[in-house]
Amino acid sequence: MSIVRPCAALLTLLVAGCATTEFDGAARLPPDLRRSDARAWPAALEEAVVRDRVEKLLPGGVKDRPGWALDLYMALAYLKIPHAGETYCTIMAVVEQESGFQVDPVVPGLPGIVRREIDRRAEQYGVPKLLIAGAMAMKSPDGHSYEERIDALKTEKQLDKLYDDMIGELPFGKTLLADYNPVRTAGPMQVSIDFAERHVEAAPYPYPIARKLRDEVFTRRGGLYFGAAILLDYPAPYSDVVYRFADFNAGRYASRNAAFQAALSRLAGKPLALDGDLLRYQDGQPAETPSQVEAALRSLAGPLRLNAAEIRRDLLLEKDAGFGDTPLYQRLFALADGTAGAPLPRQAMPGIDLKSPKITRKLTTAWFARRVEERYRKCLARADAAIGPP
Repeated sequence: MSIVRPCAALLTLLVAGCATTEFDGAARLPPDLRRSDARAWPAALEEAVVRDRVEKLLPGGVKDRPGWALDLYMALAYLKIPHAGETYCTIMAVVEQESGFQVDPVVPGLPGIVRREIDRRAEQYGVPKLLIAGAMAMKSPDGHSYEERIDALKTEKQLDKLYDDMIGELPFGKTLLADYNPVRTAGPMQVSIDFAERHVEAAPYPYPIARKLRDEVFTRRGGLYFGAAILLDYPAPYSDVVYRFADFNAGRYASRNAAFQAALSRLAGKPLALDGDLLRYQDGQPAETPSQVEAALRSLAGPLRLNAAEIRRDLLLEKDAGFGDTPLYQRLFALADGTAGAPLPRQAMPGIDLKSPKITRKLTTAWFARRVEERYRKCLARADAAIGPP
């Protein structure tokens, strides 16, 4: 059961106060969320009215609807994102796709996934199977053996706690597991924990943290807050929301970068993967070795009027909004448009096959984005039916 937070407790946290939802730019929506008749909800709507509208947008069967409506409202309020059917429906569509409105969704076959990973890492580090078997029979801090806890695993939150205990308690835990926790995404929107940790470096997390930030991503309030941030709190240069959903899956600006790759491929006459990654990465950092994209750009250094260092300088902005303003981006598209005789698309679906121990069939970023878009359109229909067109 969700505990309704008193309005007075929020006064120090919400710039606009609790009584109304007034924020700068509340009447404006990004182009990809703007229907021909769309606008944000009236800026002076009382919080209770907004939350009632949000509750009506939730799909049927969702439990604790007031609690979901409250945490959705607070996520947009803290991030100062316009309150509108379009903004709420983008978040709800992702939640429905990723978890079916389960705060800590069940992962089918999780015990098998964990055992295979432990066996793989034990072999990698030369830990004897007999030692693994003995360790699994040990009693863990919750009173059950590690083997019993693996057998009972259903959710990523349980797995996260299990790995914490194994790393801290087992004789080989730090050696075998300290650099690897398989839980990289969490919560109702399956948000990257790395993203959450980076986000709080730029903007303070608005809720109290009882133990560590990682735990907050598993909660409904934290999962929705960070999910709304990665999905909506950036200037997406798109005309269609499906590319925003693709970015949620493939990384911010992946759809813009895939269009850049397509234009470069056409101009250079070389096939390139349209995956949205313009540089090679190693341990999360740009590698010195040039990517295929960088090599193709260097082959066009003359027409681009850029040297190798200038090309690398601009490519380092590939994850930022500013890449679209760089000389590299502008000149590449000017050349490609001229060759094509017409403006080429500035957005393209990233061609990525989704891979994860949790995925048992072939899925792609395009499949994910289109599936979420379907849910988004259904949510907008609920908005028009329950609330009326804007």
